Amino acid sequence: MASRGKKLILTGTVVSDKMEKTVRVEVTRRVRHPFYGKYVTKRKKYSAHVENRPCGVGDKVRITASRPISKTKRWRVTEVVSKSKGS
Repeated sequence: MASRGKKLILTGTVVSDKMEKTVRVEVTRRVRHPFYGKYVTKRKKYSAHVENRPCGVGDKVRITASRPISKTKRWRVTEVVSKSKGS
């Protein structure tokens, strides 16, 4: 993921905050199909570490690749880009 000192940074939406210091972030990207040329939306969920719960479900957050924190966590929430309407 991270190569030569540059950390990978992704932006996504928080879909779950039910765990203690972890949030699930869904990152969507649009890629062009190699044969048909149509754009397809791909989604992937990442478990990200958050210390004092500054974000909730629906918030847009920026996550950064980090060292392994647990079995599934390899990302950290670096900033909350925007809060959801319900917060």
